[in-house]
Amino acid sequence: MKAVLLAAGEGVRLLPITATRPKHLIKVGGKPILQFCLEAVKNAGITEAIIVTHYMGDAIRQYFGDGEKLGLRISYVEQKAVFGTGNAAGVAEPYVDDDFVLVYGDLLFGLDAVKNVLKLYERGKTAAVMGVVQVDKPESYGIIKLDEEKKVKRIVEKPAAGKAPSNLANAGVYVFSRVVFDKIKQTKASVRGEWELTDAVTLLAEEGKTVLAAEISKDDWFDVGRPWDLLDANNWALKRMELQVLGTIEQGAHLIGPVSVAESARIRSGAYIEGPVFIDEDCDVGPNCYVRSGTTLGRSVRVGNACEIKNSIIMDHTHVGHLSYVGDSILGERCNLGAGTVTANYRLDAGTIKMIVKDQLIDTGRRKLGAVLGDNVKTGIKSLFMPGIKVGVNSWIGPNVMVERDLPANSMAFLKQNCEIQEKKP
Repeated sequence: MKAVLLAAGEGVRLLPITATRPKHLIKVGGKPILQFCLEAVKNAGITEAIIVTHYMGDAIRQYFGDGEKLGLRISYVEQKAVFGTGNAAGVAEPYVDDDFVLVYGDLLFGLDAVKNVLKLYERGKTAAVMGVVQVDKPESYGIIKLDEEKKVKRIVEKPAAGKAPSNLANAGVYVFSRVVFDKIKQTKASVRGEWELTDAVTLLAEEGKTVLAAEISKDDWFDVGRPWDLLDANNWALKRMELQVLGTIEQGAHLIGPVSVAESARIRSGAYIEGPVFIDEDCDVGPNCYVRSGTTLGRSVRVGNACEIKNSIIMDHTHVGHLSYVGDSILGERCNLGAGTVTANYRLDAGTIKMIVKDQLIDTGRRKLGAVLGDNVKTGIKSLFMPGIKVGVNSWIGPNVMVERDLPANSMAFLKQNCEIQEKKP
């Protein structure tokens, strides 16, 4: 049996992080989101995977290659345009000869998630099995309506609050017979102009085909939709990481709890690190800094003297200058923070923090949330970001600037200063 992984989408809601990488390659806990999917597929006993790509597909191919490093055989097929999950699945039809597993490649799965769905399918007499998971806000998901025999009757996309037929959401993992391809061809475009895989599943159920729901544990599944979800996803991944302390730990450095340090990383004296924390290759941390739980430091990250990093993702080759504070934030690759840069993460009135996503102001529901910086952002000394701010790629923030609103890519923000110089009288 083969697995088909859908990895074509752009992840617009995760801008500016997805301006320079597909959502599927965003690392949490030191691994790309798509890698968690591939590892779950392998754990289910599947050795051959087909990845459907579109947005920055070359980056995905370059990262995973032929799959040998993961113990898989990976091939790729391109979706010509993003026409929905149904269309993406249909693109893989010529490469699938028999029953197959299909996984949404932009969700996080525990190792047993795919295995448990496959087990139910292997009992036989079904056209499809779909993974479902209990959610707290059904109105944000595709919700499953079951009949009295616990068979899938239909899927209701994002029902109105209080109108959901259940709290079981589509978990984005299926096992199908090839008959699903015929149903995909019979579906019509949605109001968004996309062909949805869930419509094909509903057609199967309406024609009397047996579609079963396999419940996945909430602990084995995580949905990453908005920028702040990445912080929770990072904590989810850190709790599952393999602990290794291989790097250089200088005398006087303290590692408390689950902390993983790569072989070429260096932790200088006076650093105090509280896990779970992941520190990747060639990192240089300290001296005399505080790295708090929920933090991932990517490759070649530099954290300078007297800095504090809390519950944050700092991507490859980013430098956090001395005397800086980064809290509940996401910093893209190759950023450079000048000395004393602060990402504020708490409102003065202790209220929840709002963030603009796809031109809409969204209440994140979080009382702690800092900044989201795209790649190649540079800040001058003592720059300050207010909570919930996003800054596009390749932007510069001048010294002493307080950033109070989102900045687009390729921006420069500088403070005009009126400096009066007078002659000093004796």
